[in-house]
Amino acid sequence: MTSSLVARLQAATGDYQKLQADLSNAVEARQRLDAQLSENELVKKEFGTLTPNNVVFKLVGPVLVKQDQAEAKGNVDTRLEFIRGEIKRMETQIQEIEQRSEKKKLEVRTFCY
Repeated sequence: MTSSLVARLQAATGDYQKLQADLSNAVEARQRLDAQLSENELVKKEFGTLTPNNVVFKLVGPVLVKQDQAEAKGNVDTRLEFIRGEIKRMETQIQEIEQRSEKKKLEVRTFCY
């Protein structure tokens, strides 16, 4: 191989490795969002069992603060909507990274044959 070809191969390999690292980070972020989604869905389910007389508290730093039930339910619904939107965004990002990674992998393979 000529030095020019070796340099191009090294650059393509470096790009591929960076894409793999980006993919790994994106998948980890997606997993964290899944955990948050499950947690918030569980909270919403628990809110379904409350009666109007139940008191809801919100943790603010080290202090529990009384919160209106309707406000608390609204906050959870808003959070769920946001998390679902972030999950969709992350799935799109993961697909894009996978496509770019596959193209780069094919490029690296062409240097080897």
